[in-house]
Parts: sequence; C-alpha cells; structure tokens
Amino acid sequence: MIDLLVAGGGPAGLAAGVHAALAGLRAVVIEPRPAPVDKACGEGIMPGGVEQLHALGAPAPGRELLGIRYLDGRRSAEARFRSAAGLGVRRTVLHAVLARRARELGVGVVAARVGEVRQGEGWVTAAGLRARWLIAADGLHSPVRRALGLDLPARRATHRYGLRRHYRVEPWTDHVEVHWSPLGEAYVTPVADDLVGVAVLSRERCGYATHLERFPRLTPLLGARPATPVRGAGPMLQRVRGRVAGRVLLVGDAAGYVDALTGEGIALALASAGAAVRCLAAGRPDDYETEWRSLSRRHRMLTGALLRLSGTPGTARLIVPAASALPPLFRAAVHALR
Repeated sequence: MIDLLVAGGGPAGLAAGVHAALAGLRAVVIEPRPAPVDKACGEGIMPGGVEQLHALGAPAPGRELLGIRYLDGRRSAEARFRSAAGLGVRRTVLHAVLARRARELGVGVVAARVGEVRQGEGWVTAAGLRARWLIAADGLHSPVRRALGLDLPARRATHRYGLRRHYRVEPWTDHVEVHWSPLGEAYVTPVADDLVGVAVLSRERCGYATHLERFPRLTPLLGARPATPVRGAGPMLQRVRGRVAGRVLLVGDAAGYVDALTGEGIALALASAGAAVRCLAAGRPDDYETEWRSLSRRHRMLTGALLRLSGTPGTARLIVPAASALPPLFRAAVHALR
C-alpha cells in the first residue's frame, strides 16, 4: 500500500513527497497540472526556507536577498537578516527544482484531480488511489479542506487580494523592498539578474496598473517592460478549524493563512510539510496540530500586528516612520522571520 498520498503538487506538496521519501515512505503526489506551475507569489524565500531547501537536497538558483527594506516615498528603514541570506526565485524555477528532486527520490506523480476523499480504519482514498495517510497541500482555497468541513468564515472587511507581475530590468536592490501606501503595499523581489517581481497587496479590488499608481517612486524604476502577465490570488485570510481530520493533514496554505505581508509563505509551507511527515513517520499524527501552531506562532503574531496597523490609512501611514525611528524594533521584527 502507498504510505502517503499528497493532494497538490506545488512547493508544499512536493516538499511533503520529498520528506516522505527521505523518511523511507512510499509517496504519490496528485496534481492535474503539468510542472512547473506558476501562481501569484511574492517569490522571496526567507533564510529558514533556504536552509530547508538545502536540507531537502533541492537548492534553487536565484538572487541572494540580504534583508528587508520598508519605504513610503519619504522615509525608509532596512534591516539585514541576522546570519544567513534569503533568496529571490521565480515560482516556476522553485517548482521545477522540487519536482526534479521528487523524481530523483522515486516520488510518484499522478496527473489527476483529487476528487472525493474517503477514509476508514487504517486507510484513505483519493483519485482512485488508496494509502495509509493523505496530506492536503492543495492551496489557499483547498477543496480538500472545504470538503472536510475545516473552513471557518472570515469577515469580508478583512479580505485582502494580491496581484503580481515581472519586469525585465536589472535589480537595483539586494533586499526585499516593501513600498507602503495608505491603501496597500508593493513588494519588490529580485529573482534573476535581469528580472524583478512586483506583487501588490490591498483590500481594494482594482487593476494592477491602478495599484502601481500609488507608488510614484517605484514605477520609474520598472520602466515599461513587463515580462509576464498579471496573476492574482485572494482573499488571503483563510481561517481553519484544525489541521488534522482523521487520516488527513493540511500543510502549506491549505493549513490556514493570515497574509503575505511578511513574506514567509514558502518557508512556512516547507516547514509544515516537514512537520507533518515527521508526525506521520512517528505514528503520532495528532501531534501535528501542536507542531503547526508552534512553527507558525511568530509569523501569525507579527503578520496579525502589521495587518491591524495597516488596516486604516491613518495607521498605515505610521508604519515606515515608526520603523525608521526605531531601528532596534524593526531589526527584531525582521530577525523573527524564518
């Protein structure tokens, strides 16, 4: 029998498959789309995520990121990562690297949709396959999570949406730059020697060009050479009742999501995949809920605090001045990022 089915072949799902193979488990990933799969993503990996990729045997090429810089057009504040660099990498490149590593380790990939998930004593089935366990890594709006009744409603006033595209320009920064406006943020991430990704986040649903107009000091740096189409995602906030339902565990964005504001999505996805597989390999699946809460606690606290501050134009205007005036506090927040 298959030890582990993984619903979703993005970075979290592929990482789960790789972790399983390294633990001596037979794993099969179910994903209907051919690799590599692109999606709206800030594409900055925090130092902890870079370390995890190396531990998986899947180092990815990209641009070294030395820290975080906040800007609002008048002031700026920056803090370097404490002991290791982050990485800016195209989502498609990251996906291809993880898919190659999974193939090397013999992780099976089935081109299918998960469909109905059924489970019983000692088994779970999905996409016509039977296994001992299933990890759902099927994204922000996880169909498996919804089918299991694990979704919690979110107040519409808290909904935020993201849009991302790339520009063919030489990066001018070795930091992730967060450009703040009273109505949202723009995240600049160098991902190659001639490519920069710009993701915008806001509670307002409008076109990408309209969002960029709020950052007049950023747009001249980008020129007029967009290299990719606009991709969108949202609403960001996903509240979840729990991450374990019988023989099914939720990882990555499917496990619940606060916001992309601190850029820890990939690092947390990789970490949660590893934690889930460790719990399954040890025969203690119920421990995963506690593990997930522990590994995501700092992210949830920091992101929640920044979201509350950015929730109104009045308080959003204070974020960069406060970071600029209190460098030790800003450095401490950046050092808390995994």
